[in-house]
Amino acid sequence: MATISDINKGTILKYEDSIYEITEFLHVKPGKGQAFVRTKMKDLESGATISKNFKKGDSFDIVSLEEKEVQFLYKDKGEFHFMDLETYEQYPIGENVLGESSLYLKENMRCGVKISDGKILGITIPNFVDLKITSTEPGVRGNTAQGGSKPAVLETGLKVKVPLFLKEGEEIVIDTRTGQYIERKS
Repeated sequence: MATISDINKGTILKYEDSIYEITEFLHVKPGKGQAFVRTKMKDLESGATISKNFKKGDSFDIVSLEEKEVQFLYKDKGEFHFMDLETYEQYPIGENVLGESSLYLKENMRCGVKISDGKILGITIPNFVDLKITSTEPGVRGNTAQGGSKPAVLETGLKVKVPLFLKEGEEIVIDTRTGQYIERKS
């Protein structure tokens, strides 16, 4: 059993029969009353986010996760299929488990899969991915690199703002942590 002093960002814990990852935490010491930890937690099975305050005396189990390197194979009927690179075992993962990470997945991409007690809880994707622009408005003559931005749809369906000079078919680098355009791939 763990206590509130064990809470940090990224801690995986079992609380009320669900497995959560701490996404934000703050130790609070009010003028009156007992100190507590204010958290935001993401349910790794459903993807829902909740807020919870833990006070001294609350206990929960910290869950250890196994992470395996996998390769994304394909998407079929709302499930994403991954293959373990050591055993060649395949894992189908639902879109609800992946959340926004699914918008960065390209076939043959390598990533990590988080497993606890044989149950897949999510994936870890690279910080930067290369994606092609499939749809965007054409640039207007006179637009420069210092001009504004325009919306673009990428090959995975992700929508981002890109500089005015970019055209359809060009490959760009996206930061998966922020979802923002970084640079044009040369």
